[in-house]
Amino acid sequence: MAKEIERKFLVRSDGWRSAVEAKSVLRQGYIASMDDRSVRVRILDGKSARLTIKIGRSAITRDEFEYDIPIADAEELLQNAIGIVIEKTRYRVPHQGFVWEVDVFAGEHRGLVIAEVEMTAETDNPALPAWLGREVTGDFRYSNQALATEYEHDRHGLSHSA
Repeated sequence: MAKEIERKFLVRSDGWRSAVEAKSVLRQGYIASMDDRSVRVRILDGKSARLTIKIGRSAITRDEFEYDIPIADAEELLQNAIGIVIEKTRYRVPHQGFVWEVDVFAGEHRGLVIAEVEMTAETDNPALPAWLGREVTGDFRYSNQALATEYEHDRHGLSHSA
């Protein structure tokens, strides 16, 4: 079992774009969604797919299990996803010893840009790039799980501004 330890921020400017080292197009949806756990299916660049199970309520750390699955299975699972299928482009941006993942949302959440940094310990203290805005770590509304499964309930409650 792996641990997911991350912090999440809204993005205030395009200052990150000049440092991008890679990008991927993601489609993902949730097969199961509860307060303290979820089952997600994700298709990456139309070439591979993964099933991810996350368990835990901590704002920063959760247990995470990931498994490769056939793309055909992932497509079928996405047809049965709860809520909406999230569409986004993820950019990898290194900054002072950490890799930030900047998600630029398309589709239903067009205009939303969120940056995450994965850490090896909750005590890690990554330098915060100038292009970051307000921290939303622990704000469930900005989790991919909520963005997919609660879209119809609170789509106007999200602030896209940092």
